[in-house]
Amino acid sequence: MKLNRLLQFIFGFVLLFSISCTSEYEETIPEITYQNGLLITNEGNFGSPNADVTFITKDLSLMQNDIYKANNNKENLGDVLQTMVLNGDKAYLLLNNSNKIQIVDRYSFKKAGEITAQLNNPRYMAIANGNLYVSNDKYGGAKFVNVYKLSDNSFVKKIDFASTSTVERVVEAGGNIFVQNASYGFGNTITKINTTTNAIEGTPTPMPNGDITKTITYNSNVYVIAQGTADSYIYQINPAGSIVKTTTLTGIANGTNLQIDGGRFYFTSSNKVYSMDMNATAAPTNPIITAVDGGANFTLYGFSVIDGRIFTSDVKGFTQPSEITVYTTGGTVISKFTAGMGATSIYKN
Repeated sequence: MKLNRLLQFIFGFVLLFSISCTSEYEETIPEITYQNGLLITNEGNFGSPNADVTFITKDLSLMQNDIYKANNNKENLGDVLQTMVLNGDKAYLLLNNSNKIQIVDRYSFKKAGEITAQLNNPRYMAIANGNLYVSNDKYGGAKFVNVYKLSDNSFVKKIDFASTSTVERVVEAGGNIFVQNASYGFGNTITKINTTTNAIEGTPTPMPNGDITKTITYNSNVYVIAQGTADSYIYQINPAGSIVKTTTLTGIANGTNLQIDGGRFYFTSSNKVYSMDMNATAAPTNPIITAVDGGANFTLYGFSVIDGRIFTSDVKGFTQPSEITVYTTGGTVISKFTAGMGATSIYKN
């Protein structure tokens, strides 16, 4: 199914101008709501404030782009939407090059707050113990994780890392925060932060093989995919910070984009998508999807698996709107549509 401009216009018209009468003399315009659908984060172009968020209904039939701007007096969201975290009725939108975290109501997308204190090239976020943890990694500069109190968005503490370290993805597992000390395929350790003391606990845990490309959390465990030149590896790390299981992806080099859905691993290598049961001992021999190759850095720039559907994003070299392709977990195309510039991740709202 190909969504067209007419459909987007109709959806926007229904959202923005639908009127319901409450009495003979009174009428109200209902609030725009983005419940029971999907949110797509669009990075935008580096150096331009054109980052934004796309909403699409669960059945993929109706969508609206630029929902932040549409609900905040045409205000630009910012420069490079790196990531988003959903918590309660709030969405936290991290703008990497704007050095801010914009907070909105996740259902209306109206502004609800902002965090700017002590941010310096923020990267990723996670929530634990009533706090927001934000990684900061300035190229050639400081490396640290900031802690903010969710109740009032106030700055709590800066947790410094060595200048030789990398501070990238952060995830929560078992009430602790785990920091990925790797980026762009370089680095192989994970550091644990105790959220009671807000301090680094122990020494970083090295992955036995490969360099980390992505870290995620699932069922109170941390899962890391690490790439090698011949094989790749998926490591399961328990809340204490110990590696408890290793899955070797024999013959699959440069594994990345790890996702877990329905008890299965999903990951990519170059322009190929693979799937395997989490309990399997042998790596898959054939991909379930071979995407149209626009280059490994663009064809699968965005990759999410939600409720039995695979979403891929081809960002077209950041020269035009991203093309989102939706597949079944067997690799059959369900739908294609365009989102914003540099579409990365998809979140269930």
